[in-house]
Amino acid sequence: MSIALKQVFNKDKTFRPKRKFEPGTQRFELHKRAQASLNSGVDLKAAVQLPSGEDQNDWVAVHVVDFFNRINLIYGTICEFCTERSCPVMSGGPKYEYRWQDDLKYKKPTALPAPQYMNLLMDWIEVQINNENIFPTSVGVPFPKNFLQICKKILCRLFRVFVHVYIHHFDRIILMGAEAHVNTCYKHFYYFVTELNLIDRKELEPLKEMTTRMCH
Repeated sequence: MSIALKQVFNKDKTFRPKRKFEPGTQRFELHKRAQASLNSGVDLKAAVQLPSGEDQNDWVAVHVVDFFNRINLIYGTICEFCTERSCPVMSGGPKYEYRWQDDLKYKKPTALPAPQYMNLLMDWIEVQINNENIFPTSVGVPFPKNFLQICKKILCRLFRVFVHVYIHHFDRIILMGAEAHVNTCYKHFYYFVTELNLIDRKELEPLKEMTTRMCH
């Protein structure tokens, strides 16, 4: 990795603190296995498949946390260029606009500038993944019945970060020499959510042409 790229993706650039897995836990072992597969240059399509004998919820939990950390880092590298002036609406080109709703302050879908939307999105995901009732870290504590539904919503919203970054800020990613890194992260994400059917196909439409070129 070039020095410039190391600076782009160093820990100080992270948008917010990383969520880590506790060493010695089953999820830590799965996380290590997933990372080893990626680092070995294995086919990404094969790397996302549920390992034999493993629990699907554990596999999804590991990936949701990992994708949050990675995508949060990607947005952190361009967030100074994503301003209320440059991005007054959270969008993915002229056809797609994303509105924020969280059942707390924003009870109805609300149009917001992209940086405000991103902050709310990352805060909301952070609350979910640090909630022991949703992402239990203790051995033997079961996942909630609606775990996959929550993860689908998290992944759907993380995909919108890719949409905004690719359509509105990819020139900055190229200037920083981070294009290959971001593309690999996107391919990994895309293969994972489609392998386990975790995102509605219509949500993937904004990047359909690019995905067809990159992932098939």
